[in-house]
Amino acid sequence: MTDIIHFTIATVAEQSADFRRVLWTGEHTQLVIMTIPPGGEIGDEVHPGTDQILTFVSGTGEADVAGQTRPVAQGELVVVPAGTRHNFRNTGANPLVLYTVYGPPDHADGAVHATKEQAEAAEEAGRDEPPTA
Repeated sequence: MTDIIHFTIATVAEQSADFRRVLWTGEHTQLVIMTIPPGGEIGDEVHPGTDQILTFVSGTGEADVAGQTRPVAQGELVVVPAGTRHNFRNTGANPLVLYTVYGPPDHADGAVHATKEQAEAAEEAGRDEPPTA
């Protein structure tokens, strides 16, 4: 039997200014927290075989999903089905903090990228691949 895995997301968010931090990776899902600086964005992307659920912890922004744009704020959740083009932008004066659940995992277990540029470099170098089954 495994121990309970527990996070207080607001506390984790306050303690992590990293662009992307993998908090937990399971066989079928992955929990990641992201902090997008003012004026920043995740970047236009598609995950062909991965569903994504994003929950916004603080800040304000815009969600572009499947060609539609809408504002997002604390307490809201956005679902991005596999194969759907998407991007999330910070439109506020404070960091846009969110956590996302990927199914299946999309990033290397334990990956920490302080900036978007580090995240992109890791992806290009193949160092941000999810664990293999």
